[in-house]
Amino acid sequence: MNDRQKELVRILILNTNEFTHVHDLADSLRCSEKTVRNDLKVIEEFLKEYPAAALNRKPGVGIRLLVEPEEKSRLFDRLSQTEPKSQEDRLIEITYQLLVSQKPVTLGDLSRQYFTNKSTVKGDLNEVARWLERFDLELVSRQRLGHVVKGEELQKRNALARLPELASSHSSTSKEMLSLFSSYEVKVVRKLLRDMQHHFSVFSTAGDYESMLIHTLVMIKRTTQRSPITLDESEGNSVFHTEEYGMADWFLKRLERVLRVVFPEEERIYFTRHLISSKRTPRSSKKASNRLIEDMVDRLISRMENFTMIDFSDDQTLKDGLYTHLESTIHRLHYGFTIHNPMLEEIKKMYPYMFRMVVLALEEVAPPYKLIIPEDEAAYIVLHFQASVERLQKQRNKVKKVLIVCDLGVGMSHLLQAKLEQTYKGFDIIDCVGMWEIEAVLAKQPIDLIISTKSLQHQTLPVIVVSPLLEGEDKQRLDQFLKSIVQDSSSEQDSGAIDRFVEDELIYLGVHLEHRFKVVELLANGLVKKGSVTQSFPHSALLRERSSATSIGGGIAIPHAHPEEVLHSTVAVAVLQEPLEWGHEYVSVVFLLAMTKQDRSLIKPLIQGIANMSEDPDLIQNLKEAQDLSSIRQILRQ
Repeated sequence: MNDRQKELVRILILNTNEFTHVHDLADSLRCSEKTVRNDLKVIEEFLKEYPAAALNRKPGVGIRLLVEPEEKSRLFDRLSQTEPKSQEDRLIEITYQLLVSQKPVTLGDLSRQYFTNKSTVKGDLNEVARWLERFDLELVSRQRLGHVVKGEELQKRNALARLPELASSHSSTSKEMLSLFSSYEVKVVRKLLRDMQHHFSVFSTAGDYESMLIHTLVMIKRTTQRSPITLDESEGNSVFHTEEYGMADWFLKRLERVLRVVFPEEERIYFTRHLISSKRTPRSSKKASNRLIEDMVDRLISRMENFTMIDFSDDQTLKDGLYTHLESTIHRLHYGFTIHNPMLEEIKKMYPYMFRMVVLALEEVAPPYKLIIPEDEAAYIVLHFQASVERLQKQRNKVKKVLIVCDLGVGMSHLLQAKLEQTYKGFDIIDCVGMWEIEAVLAKQPIDLIISTKSLQHQTLPVIVVSPLLEGEDKQRLDQFLKSIVQDSSSEQDSGAIDRFVEDELIYLGVHLEHRFKVVELLANGLVKKGSVTQSFPHSALLRERSSATSIGGGIAIPHAHPEEVLHSTVAVAVLQEPLEWGHEYVSVVFLLAMTKQDRSLIKPLIQGIANMSEDPDLIQNLKEAQDLSSIRQILRQ
């Protein structure tokens, strides 16, 4: 068979529970109906090799494939012989089958379908079971029957919509994910979603659109399987009069006509919830604000100011961004929806300090509103605060107040001033004076930088000496000098920041434990014994680790607990005998941070220093190979 005919067989296999019209198949394959009919003749000949599979034609209704599960697995294998399934693709397909199957799935079925042994399938199922726990779903093994997924329908749908998370690259599995659904349905839903966007401007990002595409396909699948969503009557009353309900009705009526399927009222409410959760209206365009969200934003900013000692109060962009994001977040949490943040691990690695501060702040802010903010949502909030920090930094660096010191006469002074103003737009040149006038100018107003034609002794401000004619070499040195003075001074504090808080009795070498929680417990109990933390510190550190894995990349993790539980700032260190799974990566070195509120100004350079270590594979390898405490000490001082 050619590629088009193989694709036709694949479509029929994925739609064995329903008839498909020939013209729909032609649309999916982008060919004529006559071509499809000719291809079906070829497929009928092909199916003679498979006694338990046959085409079932129904005039005026369509065609479907009748096939036994065992033959289906053989057919799948035959179609994919030229392109074997990767382990990630296999995990996605197995999880999909378990979530939508109406009866138990056996090890034998799966091992035959993927032509692998039962031991490999058991390993896959263990991984699937761990992943399903995120959604409060349980993979149950029924003796002599097979495996089934137990849990609420809403959670099953959430899991189905987030299947790409089972692969290391979310983007690489988009095509594989969509291939689990009818290509015709994918095409129809895409078109209607684009139409809805054109009429109502529902989606703010491409991610919102793709998420709604997957959720809609899942809804269609579960509706045709007669697996309805169950909602409280009050939930329906809360959305009937919203504009999103009107959009949902507009969309679903068109979908019903095209697919010839009827969506119950519960599905309309379910779809409306998704629209409410994904539609992001800028705060400035809202007719009325939500006082609860405004209060939450104010409290969150206040806590972040307390933790980071950064004044965010004048950043209206930050406030508006947090308001818009938290409004969608609260809707999602209220409706029980979950999102996948494809940038989560990158954000944790790039901004480890800000991520930890946001998590701490949310743990204080969210509970009064009966909310638990998952780390996927927290990571998006990190981006809002990090953007604010960079805006504030840009404002500070935007215009530097510069004093020119030149003793070569007014003409030369003015020429130097003109050259600097022409070359460096970020300079606010306050004055051009002689050496004897410097102190008088500094007494009147703050100066950021002095540019002088002569060396100045005993001057605490940054000074750079240039030629009066500002030649090429002067400009290069001035560029390098400017870069050096705007760099975060914490880089100087990084060196030795870790070693300062680590004590010999809190360094553990060759640690061999089976789970990251055990490592956190070991280090936390050591801090309790040392008298550095309260008795409740270990419990607090474990709770935080359970809510958000603290790996930051490079084989390093930085578990921690709330400063209220810390009596004396201390860092405990564990060097693991073998790398241990820590969230989505493996970790070899663990720094348990216990910092008091009084030392909060040191948290950023401390975390930054550890983050810098994570970018040095040789240093991490040296830590792993260190044989004694003095070697560890020497490495930490580097």
